[in-house]
Amino acid sequence: MIDPRLQALRVLREHGTVTAAAAALHLTPSTVSQQLRGLARELDVELLEQVGRRVQLTAAGHALLRHADLLAAQAESARAELAAHRAGIAGVLRISAMPTALAALVAPAAARLRDANPGLTVELIEDESAHCFETLLVGDSDIGIVLPAPGSPAPDDLRFEQRPLLAEPLDLLVPVGHSLAGRDSVALSEAASEPWITGRARITHHLVVSAACAAAGFTPRIAGQAVDFPGVAAMVAHGFGVSLVPRLAFLPPELAVVRVPLHDDPVPVRRHLSAVRRGSAEHPVIAAGLDAIRGLCRERTDITVLDD
Repeated sequence: MIDPRLQALRVLREHGTVTAAAAALHLTPSTVSQQLRGLARELDVELLEQVGRRVQLTAAGHALLRHADLLAAQAESARAELAAHRAGIAGVLRISAMPTALAALVAPAAARLRDANPGLTVELIEDESAHCFETLLVGDSDIGIVLPAPGSPAPDDLRFEQRPLLAEPLDLLVPVGHSLAGRDSVALSEAASEPWITGRARITHHLVVSAACAAAGFTPRIAGQAVDFPGVAAMVAHGFGVSLVPRLAFLPPELAVVRVPLHDDPVPVRRHLSAVRRGSAEHPVIAAGLDAIRGLCRERTDITVLDD
């Protein structure tokens, strides 16, 4: 319903190059270039300027994008209203989520929703938060379960509607036999002198550990990095360091590690958000997906469901 040339401009803003924007849109770079040149000719303004290997929006381009974002939200709202006139929950729902949230919450909630609505197909995508927003923007997903991080869209971003979903406590992860392993709870500062295992610098876990340790008054000495929590736990189990793990994270049971709750004030937590394209939250299929995920969150006793 929105001019595809405007959508190409919106995606280009996100990616910075025609090649990357074309890949996100599943188009060829030449097609995207033609769309943008045609749009500029039609409007008789320069929309882009070259800066090195990247392009950036001109003032006119930024002005047009504000209107494009509003038009896209209105189109989503129209789709939602029209879909409400159809009977039942049917069609395709695509949900992207961080690995821990997908495994612990999204997959079981999506299975329930699918089983209760035979006409509904649910597709799941495991991804990092930044990519979840990207797939929402280009229409490859309808719901994203994300963690806010530097560079994430702001709450008032015209492209997305974001709602608080849950707060998930972090636990200190130590090897069996560690001096802190038998404690009922510890202060994070008690592990300040330990070597630390984190996610890679591009992984959200790295940011979470760094922020929690900074709040506790120290900078962790990084002794190892992993791309997932089983990798983190394996390093901890074999004595390479300690780490923080979110309450929802699955750890292989054969690894000799102990989760020790933290009693800092406040306890470090990860706050998850649900995100959808602005205007789409009332679409019956998307609303059903959001309700299913929030409903499963309420069944858990180890996390806190957040209200708006």
